[in-house]
Amino acid sequence: MTLPIDKGTWTTDNAHTVVGFTARHLGFTKVHGRFTDHDIKVNVGDTLEDSSVSASINLLSVETGNADRDGHLKSADFFGGSDNPTMEFVSTSIKGSPEDFTIVGDLTINGKTLPVEFAAAFEGANEFMEATHAAFEASAEINRTDWDITWNMPVGEKLAVSEKIKVRLDTELVKA
Repeated sequence: MTLPIDKGTWTTDNAHTVVGFTARHLGFTKVHGRFTDHDIKVNVGDTLEDSSVSASINLLSVETGNADRDGHLKSADFFGGSDNPTMEFVSTSIKGSPEDFTIVGDLTINGKTLPVEFAAAFEGANEFMEATHAAFEASAEINRTDWDITWNMPVGEKLAVSEKIKVRLDTELVKA
């Protein structure tokens, strides 16, 4: 089975793509953030299994709506500062149906690479301004401590920042 879009390379339409995350603060409040500088490529093959995904995210482009928090996230406590400014994802397999599938791949943060599975879905395609656009969503839950992002602070009986982070991509791609 293949994706219901043309074979070839598809690239990010940055104006219509959100690479975001959600963490819990104090164990109950959700804090949302996003990365504004990213490059996602999808290579659609003859079949779903022949297709691949790669992404490069500039971690220093993080935005959470709070300048102090953004500065802390950009530091070595979280995203490694200037030593490891990008997060990389390279798929190793794609399986499922063309509408709902799983993207398995290697996620590298702070120089450490681990496997991650993203639940993904095709959201549709359309012609716009003389180009074909396609939309996908993907999500995964990771434990940030697996990538040695361990900073935390006790606040009463809770911790300031959850270890589990939900990652979400809502991406619009354009056929290259």
